[in-house]
Amino acid sequence: MSHYSHAPSTSHDRSHHGQGLERVPFENHNRSLKILLLHGHLDIWVREAKNLPNLDLFHQTLANIFSKLPRNMSDRVTSDPYVTVSVSGAIVARTFVIRNSEDPIWMQNFHVPVAHYAAEVHFVVKDDDLVGSQIIGFVSIPVEELYSGKRVEGMFPVVNEKRNHWESGAALSLVIQYTPIARMQQYQLGVGSGPEYHGVPRTYFPLRGGCKVTLYQDGHVEDGILPSLRLDNGGHYLHGKCWHDIFIAISHARHLIYITGWSVYHLVRLVRDSHSVNNTTLGDLLKYKAQEGLRVLLLVWDDPTSRSILDFTTEGVVHTNDEVTRQFFKDSSVHVILCPRYSEKGHSLIRRQEAEAIYTHHQKTVIVDADAGHHNRKIVAFVGGLDLCKGRYDTPRHPIFRTLETLHKDDYHNPNFTGPTHGCAREAWHDLHCKIDGPAAYDILTNFEERWLRVAQPHGLHKLMISHDDYLLKIDRIPSFVKFSDSSHNDGEAWHVQVFRSIDSNSVEGFPNDPKDAINRNLLCGKNVFIDMSIQAAYIHAIRSAQHFIYIENQYFLGSSYNWNSHRDLGEQLMCANNLIPMEIALKIANKIRANERFAVYVVIPMWPEGDPKSIPMQRILFWQYKTMQMMYEIIYQALVEVGLQKKYEPQDYLNFFCLGTREVLDEHSTEPNTSSSAYDSPQARSRKSRRFMIYVHSKGMVVDDEYLILGSANINQRSMDGTRDTEIAMGAYQPQYTWARRQSSPYGQIYGYRMSLWAEHLGSIDDCFRHPESLECVRRVRSRGEHNWSQYAASEITEMRNHLLKYPLEVDRTGKVKPLHGCETFPDFDGKIMGSFVGIQENLTI
Repeated sequence: MSHYSHAPSTSHDRSHHGQGLERVPFENHNRSLKILLLHGHLDIWVREAKNLPNLDLFHQTLANIFSKLPRNMSDRVTSDPYVTVSVSGAIVARTFVIRNSEDPIWMQNFHVPVAHYAAEVHFVVKDDDLVGSQIIGFVSIPVEELYSGKRVEGMFPVVNEKRNHWESGAALSLVIQYTPIARMQQYQLGVGSGPEYHGVPRTYFPLRGGCKVTLYQDGHVEDGILPSLRLDNGGHYLHGKCWHDIFIAISHARHLIYITGWSVYHLVRLVRDSHSVNNTTLGDLLKYKAQEGLRVLLLVWDDPTSRSILDFTTEGVVHTNDEVTRQFFKDSSVHVILCPRYSEKGHSLIRRQEAEAIYTHHQKTVIVDADAGHHNRKIVAFVGGLDLCKGRYDTPRHPIFRTLETLHKDDYHNPNFTGPTHGCAREAWHDLHCKIDGPAAYDILTNFEERWLRVAQPHGLHKLMISHDDYLLKIDRIPSFVKFSDSSHNDGEAWHVQVFRSIDSNSVEGFPNDPKDAINRNLLCGKNVFIDMSIQAAYIHAIRSAQHFIYIENQYFLGSSYNWNSHRDLGEQLMCANNLIPMEIALKIANKIRANERFAVYVVIPMWPEGDPKSIPMQRILFWQYKTMQMMYEIIYQALVEVGLQKKYEPQDYLNFFCLGTREVLDEHSTEPNTSSSAYDSPQARSRKSRRFMIYVHSKGMVVDDEYLILGSANINQRSMDGTRDTEIAMGAYQPQYTWARRQSSPYGQIYGYRMSLWAEHLGSIDDCFRHPESLECVRRVRSRGEHNWSQYAASEITEMRNHLLKYPLEVDRTGKVKPLHGCETFPDFDGKIMGSFVGIQENLTI
């Protein structure tokens, strides 16, 4: 047995949660190990370690030298061990830290979804450090040993980077077992497949029955603008009016109005098609309701780049107007807390500064009390992608020039231009939102209360400030509030709804302090940070359960970086985007190809991320997006080759990406603006001349098989799915009477109506084949429409666009190779490369 004579390896632990990047400082010397696909679940027990070496002697020496260090720091005399579990370089699980122990006992169980190609599963034992961590050693389990499904169990020696044993006899006790997805019956029958379906397992909030859900597209839908859609029950899909309904809900509240937002702007007008309330702003409405005696509370992200000093405010980089809104409500009965993205427990100083400077509170919710009949009240909650701020009000027409002096006067928003924007197109805005009425609305309320209590009690230097922790109403003490049960009513139109989050214990009050209690609440462990990652769990569960098609609208689409074909060549420049969603989608398609079953995926994303598309951050996001697309198409093509169908079908017969855009011709409502000749070739001038602009896709939703819907604030990127970066909230919902298992055919309930309404908005009409999105006819019809619309958008001739769905401007050949469209390597009117470019920048900003 060799003594580990080297200085232990240093790990900065690029992520302190369950989905970081593991730079293991050793090589796989056993070249005979096979790289195999793990697609399913790993059931892991990390029990205990024995005889770990003491890596804290160096720190004890420092403590003796700097005797003024805090007592608890100078008392640290041995290692503070924890274990990370990684597959293909991606951290998939992590134990909590045990302080000052060479024989730590964890007894932690992990149920880990995997979709990774790997030769080994690595258990890396680390010593928590003041700066980051030090690697003590590792245990490697070959994937070949797991593939049969047998349970691998034992006390394994912990070895160093040269695979030598520690002289102390360090060892790790663990259990690991792999279950492939083909053996998991819960994914074989669809989502909500019967009365025994209990929702996404191991989540913080349970599935709630007996709910009512109203679905919204865009801020407002004018009467008659979208076609009437007939549903299975003989009724018709009703197009909701989101901001109008929020206005009515706030107006009719009698006890409370609670709002969370990335941005909340007091000057927005929620209703713009009624003369009676046209000039009523959100701020005036909230002040009025507070004066009536209602409890009006706002939780708004505190943008660290904006400032307010002696009533003088400076606008932040991302223009959230947080300080302006706080100043407006100052000295009123509306209570506003600007919430920094706290990062305290279990983080190094560098990680704290990074989190507070880069990450945000991204949830968008409005919670009010509403009439429950018989003089009773109930909680109703709005949740989704729409913030109550500038630039969000739009309709399915998505005007870009015609409403600059009417509907969008004093509400111009287009941060894609740098410099003057007079006479330029507004940025049209497409979004998804919903209203929840029923038991799940109380889970949205719980989220607000947990977040409010976390920031309401001043900490540290802020203790001299006023406390807001007693402002929350205790509705259980108000007799008029009804108590909902989770049982479903005898209503054939009822919904089952489950609330999901991406959030950690630094942002909420009420998570357990004891790691074992946290595990019982279905929270994941970071380094003494507890994490709710249920949004990603919901996406994975829904994708795995999908049987026919998936339709996604999202502001971002990137992930599964552990499987990018050249991600290792990027080295330390790569900040992991290890969420499983793109990989799960690609593997779902591949499995359907092998089973000779039709399956289709439609993804609608923005033409480019909001901002100057040629700027470094935007180019980097576009590069990550391209890498994600390329990885997915390669997997699909390989599956076609395996079954000999590569000549009959191509990857785009299964997976297609789209964006939205529009053009307006000059008419009697339009005027040709006076422009400066000095900017004749700027993006502004080119866009004014071409009369076109993208419709910004800000949606965060997914429809599966017309029977299940996920909708919320979370993007498909690491920031939103991680749990320790941006805070997010979402809901997953279905109608039990409108599932494939119940109907034994395509269900035509509200979710079907919602998807068809969105397609009617984007495509201008409804074709019969749209009722079966998985069909090859539908895929090719929609793709053909998108290609035609892109040609119209990119053409030099200006024509009015009635259809907005555009092929995403990248070419995918029959072998799955992604490349620029011929003659179109940059976005029209802008200079940014469509495939992006890899350039150095703080990667956490973009991934």
